[in-house]
Amino acid sequence: MKHPHFTPDAPIKRNSMTTATADDANEHASNLTNWEQCYDQISSGQFHGSITEIAFNGLQVFHEFTSHQLHQNCNVWPDSIWLGIAANKGSDSRINGISLGDNDLMCRPGNREFELITPQNHDIYGIVVRKEEMMCSADSQGMDINWSDFATYERLAIPESFMANLRFLLHRLLRETTVLPGAKLQQDIITMALLEILQSQQPCAETAQSYTRRKQVVDRITDYLEANKDRPIQITELCKAVGASRRTLQYSFESIVGISPIQYLRATRLNGARRSLLVARAETTVADVAADWGFLHLSQFTKDYRELFGERPSETRERWAA
Repeated sequence: MKHPHFTPDAPIKRNSMTTATADDANEHASNLTNWEQCYDQISSGQFHGSITEIAFNGLQVFHEFTSHQLHQNCNVWPDSIWLGIAANKGSDSRINGISLGDNDLMCRPGNREFELITPQNHDIYGIVVRKEEMMCSADSQGMDINWSDFATYERLAIPESFMANLRFLLHRLLRETTVLPGAKLQQDIITMALLEILQSQQPCAETAQSYTRRKQVVDRITDYLEANKDRPIQITELCKAVGASRRTLQYSFESIVGISPIQYLRATRLNGARRSLLVARAETTVADVAADWGFLHLSQFTKDYRELFGERPSETRERWAA
């Protein structure tokens, strides 16, 4: 899913901790300050998510919990650097289709779209910092950091001890029961910790030779589905659209997205229908929304919808209209 260009400012100087909870994946995605995001729920059941966040002037630190497997499209505020840290080892996450090691930081520059696949019961820490401020801090400390790595690579490997210390620092900072030091001291501690870590990082440049081809297949299918969302589509049509065999299509999706193309097609369309239901006018029926997303049989749509989200389409409308 493509996002329009956007130019929000960096987080304002707030220096207070906030926590937001949500029982809908897309509502949850909108709870993170000055990010542009769209979340598709992949695994079945009632979603729950929470975000605990501290926003300084030009620095944002947060912890995010999501109960279900998600496909996330993300975009961070401009002129910034985002670092994502899985809260626990062994996280089965992917960034732009690339799996993470236990000591890998995820990183992306601001105003550049990226995709995350996150598993069930997932905890992640995030740090977003205004790039100019980090560069000034590094210069004042005489640190030599290769800033181009953040635009080139999705993953940065850091020493295990550094990763453990970073997780501990963020855990302490974002615990609501923690007695926090002054805001300026908090910001200085985080900045210095980041500089030490970034100075020691090594880019993870290695990917399987077939990665680029598999990612291209998935991206082309995604664009094709977006352009033809209002009609039923079979796997044979998708294979023809990208000139790939069923086996190639299956392998590409399972390795990049973690699910089969059939599961992806079903989940993305059901999530799209859910978003449409949440903003539909009173005169728009559930059948209208289903048809707009290529579901011709209302009873099957209702069954699939309830299986994925734990409620009927009509219940979604009633609950969100209340």
